[in-house]
Amino acid sequence: MRIALVAEQASQLTPPRGTAAADPGSQALGLSTLARTLGGLGHQVTIYARKDAPALSARAAVAPGVTIEHLAAGPAAKLPADRVLPHMAAFSGQLAQRWRQAIPDVVHSHFWTGGLAALAATRDVRVPVVQTFHSLGTSEQRHYGAPAGGPEARLRLEALIARSVSAVLASSSGEMSELARLGVPRDAIRVVPYGVDTAEFLPNGPVARRSGRPRLLAVAPLTERSGLDVIVRAMAEVPRCELIIAGGPPRAQMSKDPVYRALVRLIMTLGIGDRVVFTGQVSRARMPALLRSADLLVHTALYEPFGMVPLEAMACGTPVVAAAGGSHQDAIVDGTTGVLVRPGQPALLARRIRQLLASPMLLQGYGIAAADRARARYSWERIGQETLAVYERSVLRRSPAMA
Repeated sequence: MRIALVAEQASQLTPPRGTAAADPGSQALGLSTLARTLGGLGHQVTIYARKDAPALSARAAVAPGVTIEHLAAGPAAKLPADRVLPHMAAFSGQLAQRWRQAIPDVVHSHFWTGGLAALAATRDVRVPVVQTFHSLGTSEQRHYGAPAGGPEARLRLEALIARSVSAVLASSSGEMSELARLGVPRDAIRVVPYGVDTAEFLPNGPVARRSGRPRLLAVAPLTERSGLDVIVRAMAEVPRCELIIAGGPPRAQMSKDPVYRALVRLIMTLGIGDRVVFTGQVSRARMPALLRSADLLVHTALYEPFGMVPLEAMACGTPVVAAAGGSHQDAIVDGTTGVLVRPGQPALLARRIRQLLASPMLLQGYGIAAADRARARYSWERIGQETLAVYERSVLRRSPAMA
């Protein structure tokens, strides 16, 4: 199958907007891994991205069966979402030109800007378009008060895109319900979550150095939306353990980060400065060993549309305590592979952590079950196969109209 993946922000040299450069939950990383998985399954995959750096070549091989094309559309620089939209006409025009010469079997667009470009580019060619939003503006508005990463038109356009494409891939059952509220027919929605590399993230392997204390780990960019203050407040009620906070800028630059400074003030006020360590930015290569070193991963983001960090912890055999909602609701089997708690309640979070740390055998059982669930449900090979099934269904549904 000839597969076109469209994501204007999928440059291999720059991370997506709003995420840390080494954030293992990077949406662009998920897109790249999906492309490699599809290529490994024997398909021909082309990623179409906007050229957002002068040094990027027009075309490059990414992996066997996978190439990326960088299309000139606007300045060769990384742009915020509200400045990308005016360049989508040029982006879609180049897509249309390429597809008139060589029509793909299916187009899979990513993010709302990619969806706009793909729909415009396929007006004159008969090819199904499958859409993945990664994050919906309506959900962001509900949790944060305003959609992040885009203009106000995003809300209206996302609904239009979702109702116009052949199928929408939702990352969770919660997103599926959100799409249904936007008027998308349920038979056009399929839940296909993010995957995890179970060859890289696995229970056996090196373990990061640790003290003799029980270890809690939080992996998140240093933003107000990460819920790190909730974890810090909970720590004050969980004695004799340590908290490692991984993420954010490189350690040497952390003193300039306003969220870091606010968290440090809170930590000092609570009197737990000797039990909290900030690592700063952590490379992907070091992440498995760090995850294996933790007794618990604690993840309290208010809105988590894809949840790659909890999945990676689960794959390493590390149980997860997470805020209920979003992708966590699907991935974590409460009371079997981890624990779900109501968000924004430090006292409740602390109580659940104390209960788990007091039961080493229970923790071990959760870890075994978590690793098994990650391998069985979230391996990239399975995610690739489920994605292909949606492609094939969309192609078959479009075929009669093409005859």
